[in-house]
Amino acid sequence: MDQWNPVESDEDMPTITQERAWNNFNKEMEGVFHSDLSERVRPYLDLIDSLRMIGIDQDLTLPAIAVIGDQSSGKSSVLEALSGVALPRGSGIVTRCPLMLKLRKLKGGVQWKAIISYKDTTIEFTDPSLAEDYVNEAQNELAGDGVGICDELISLEIMSPDVCDLTLIDLPGIARVPVKGQPEDIGDQIKSLILSFIEKSETIILVVVPCNVDIATTEALRMAQDVDPEGKRTLAILTKPDLIDRGTEKNVLDIVNNRVIPLSKGYIVVKCRGQQQIQDKIPLAEATRMERDFFRQHKYFSGLLNEEKATTQCLSTKLTQDLVDHIKKALPTLSEQVKMELLQSRTLVSECTEGPPSEPQQKKAYLIEILTLFNENINNLSAGEVVNEENLFIILRSHFQLWNTELLNSQESYAKMVQDAAKEYDLKHRGRELPGFSNYKVFEMVVQKLVKKLEGPALETLKVIRETVQAQLNDVSKTCFSNYPFLHCVAMNKIDQIQSKQEVKVVERIREQFEMEKLVYTQDTIYFKALTKMEESSPVNWADFDTRNKYPEMLQAYYEIVIQRLADQIPMLIQFFLLKQSARVLCTEMLSLIEGVDLDKALCEGSDAGRRRNELQSRIERLSLAQEKLSHFL
Repeated sequence: MDQWNPVESDEDMPTITQERAWNNFNKEMEGVFHSDLSERVRPYLDLIDSLRMIGIDQDLTLPAIAVIGDQSSGKSSVLEALSGVALPRGSGIVTRCPLMLKLRKLKGGVQWKAIISYKDTTIEFTDPSLAEDYVNEAQNELAGDGVGICDELISLEIMSPDVCDLTLIDLPGIARVPVKGQPEDIGDQIKSLILSFIEKSETIILVVVPCNVDIATTEALRMAQDVDPEGKRTLAILTKPDLIDRGTEKNVLDIVNNRVIPLSKGYIVVKCRGQQQIQDKIPLAEATRMERDFFRQHKYFSGLLNEEKATTQCLSTKLTQDLVDHIKKALPTLSEQVKMELLQSRTLVSECTEGPPSEPQQKKAYLIEILTLFNENINNLSAGEVVNEENLFIILRSHFQLWNTELLNSQESYAKMVQDAAKEYDLKHRGRELPGFSNYKVFEMVVQKLVKKLEGPALETLKVIRETVQAQLNDVSKTCFSNYPFLHCVAMNKIDQIQSKQEVKVVERIREQFEMEKLVYTQDTIYFKALTKMEESSPVNWADFDTRNKYPEMLQAYYEIVIQRLADQIPMLIQFFLLKQSARVLCTEMLSLIEGVDLDKALCEGSDAGRRRNELQSRIERLSLAQEKLSHFL
């Protein structure tokens, strides 16, 4: 279609004929855009939006347009002109979270509608004047009240007959100097956030630059050049053409015509509502008409209309076409990436441990299976089999050997105590009895006193063994229930409770054992053999009638019997109660979970492996759905 080329009069004012021709041209172009272009671009935009909705952007980078600009560059005004709604304005940082602006053109007669989504919040509304407040609320929710920023995305979808089909991501304006309440590194935070979007090769960079500043000094354009040095995916918007100094118009034209900083996608000049127009509540539709008149009547910029390098309408058409072209070029690569990621994810998930069944009727059987495996490991542990990295019975034997060494070392002090008791008896108790008679009770007390001193080391051995056994039981629980934090927690609590109860029993039995040792009694043949040996080795003399002289040898023989009893009995008590009985009680109580337990809670996975498997499964579902959607476009 031939485009109409407006001709200026000497007074730079259009004739009535020209005005009519221009209006007809606009209507005709609007019809072309709405009917032809919209039908061609809508499927591609819907494809990318649907991929983003299913979360595929977690796995791959999708084609997008990111809008960047220095503070007060006119970025918000441009987006308002494109979307038809007022967005947050003001001094300082206004955009504090990435805002995905999804514009959806509806057929005539359909009511305006919008949906804003962030975090777990989704709000649908039909009043355009509420958009600014909802965006502010979302930013306060995500970034907090004040001037902080956040990298969480806000989605604002606008469905209207008066917008073009387009999706943009608005990013915070670049700040150089922090204002009150902002962190000192706010500039670095914003740049880092912007870079995370524009450094991706799939992103078209839309740079907003005022006409009345030196374009070479703008931070936004410099950042775009850093990640896109050849300018292949950068499009610049020049704003505020009405504020340039007289005589600098040709400088602006040089920029627009790619003579200053060349960009493959070029430049477009727009004139959006100014602050006065906003205060006067000039409608966006009226502002769009005034923008068109501004360029049509401008002595220097009117030619830009012919070249489609001016007005918001030209910008929206170019952006839409550029985005669709970008999507078309990216689809083969995107499809190949989906295929490769899908293959890799399926390989990784096959290497993960098997999780619980999803069918409710199978969950109980699965719970019984893992509880049975746990009980088998506990029983094997109590039977002396190696089920952990360390052999429990080797550890126990080493501790019991220390106990035995403690007993043997006590013999030396025991012999001295016997000698001291004999001397003390001569000095304090012997007097009126004839030779051959002695007070047995004195020597009985010697045995009782020394045996009593062994009770402390015995209880200390119990404490050490309890810690060792409990640690090994906990290790079995950790191994068997590594994917199920609820079951592991239940098992740990039961192990601790059972061990505590069993420890109380062992303490009671140990103390009973030492109480029994006070009886000083034995039928052990070792003692009688020792007596016989003493009789055979000693010559007959009057001293033989004084059995007190033989007490040290007799008591030493008896003490060896005490040592043997304690050396065996204490370890047997500890093993029986802390290991054997604990294992039996633990197995019984764990099996009782089968009845009445919340299966979903019990089998809820919390391990890294479980989470990893679930993430991979979700990823496979996303990628599979994405592959299906992409297949219709290739």
